Amino acid sequence: MEQHDLNHEFPEYREQIHVLKMSDGHFSRLFDEYHDVNRHVVRVEVNAELATAVQLEDLKKRRLSLKDQLHELLRSASPV
Repeated sequence: MEQHDLNHEFPEYREQIHVLKMSDGHFSRLFDEYHDVNRHVVRVEVNAELATAVQLEDLKKRRLSLKDQLHELLRSASPV
C-alpha cells in the first residue's frame, strides 16, 4: 500500500513541516486533519472500516484538497 503521510509525500519539506507544525496554528490544524482523513482512508482500504465507494472517493478528494493546501503553505514558507 502506498504511503500518503506528508513526510513521504514531500520529503524535501521534512524540516519545514516540523517547523510549521510547531509555529503555525493553521498549518498544524490542516496537518492534523490531513492525517485523520488519511488514516480513515487507509482503514477503509484495508477493510477495517466500512464505507461505500462514494464515501471513499469523497475521503480521497478531501485528502487531496488538504494535501494541496499544505503544499502551498510549505512552498510559500520555504526560502527560495
